[in-house]
Amino acid sequence: MANKYITLIGAANIDIQGFSSNPIINRDSNPGKIEFCPGGVSRNIAENLARLGIKTELISAIGDDPNGTLILNSCRSCGIGSDYSLIVENAVSSVYLAIMDNTKDMALALSDMTISDNINIKFLQSRNEILKKSSAIVFDTCLAADVMEYILDNYSDKPIYVDPVSVGKAKALKPLISKVHTLKMNKLEAEFLSDSNINTSSDLENTSLWFINKGVKRVFITLGSDGVFFRNSQTYGSYKPTKANIKNATGAGDAFMAGLVYGSLYNYNPEKLVHFASGVSLAALADENTVNPKINFKYIENITGEKFND
Repeated sequence: MANKYITLIGAANIDIQGFSSNPIINRDSNPGKIEFCPGGVSRNIAENLARLGIKTELISAIGDDPNGTLILNSCRSCGIGSDYSLIVENAVSSVYLAIMDNTKDMALALSDMTISDNINIKFLQSRNEILKKSSAIVFDTCLAADVMEYILDNYSDKPIYVDPVSVGKAKALKPLISKVHTLKMNKLEAEFLSDSNINTSSDLENTSLWFINKGVKRVFITLGSDGVFFRNSQTYGSYKPTKANIKNATGAGDAFMAGLVYGSLYNYNPEKLVHFASGVSLAALADENTVNPKINFKYIENITGEKFND
């Protein structure tokens, strides 16, 4: 893996997370604690990969404000390559604000990702050299529709992983689905993108097959405590990992995506791939930071009780 690297395109921001001590009372002040940490879907995936020993290059738009300095320092400290990101003068860096309920699950979130509008086609063309030499590309849907289409059209010779992020942000991805190699989404995003309802195991099978028939090579639908459903052109199935020790659910999906990228680089079979990615997700759930700073390959083996290089 010495000469291989993954390029990630999308959000890098500061996460402000409030953890309620008690069941949340709407429209009232709730006691709890508030924490700040670096975040952003693409940055989070990059950090998980870097901590697992994979070389990463992050292409994002970051302001020249104090939050931007924190983001860049965090990238350097955990080994994320950030030299190809755009530093926008006199701009405010992205911020993600999440309120977590007393079970550590997200009750409400707001995001200000307007700085990501600076990641346009012209800018990406200036980063063509780093993109075309990537082993794989990962992007999230904070990008404009034409930018996503540009990436999918111009780098289709390599695996492109996409995280829809949310139903709201997935709208621009909908007409581009057929061009995606690996699509990782939650149940709500899968329902929206396929115009379907998922209530049964048969619904999951039919919805995942719809994506495959559209041209997606691999589909992963995360189901929270019910695990994950996966499908490619040859096989499909589901996996429910051991019960999680949940301290923060914010970064679990990003960690799962990082696990998919890692396992794919090492040619894990579908079942092994899902087990490993679920292990990375469990590691994220077990720490109050968006990315668990203790994560490494051995940590994943310990938390899952499985050996992945046998």
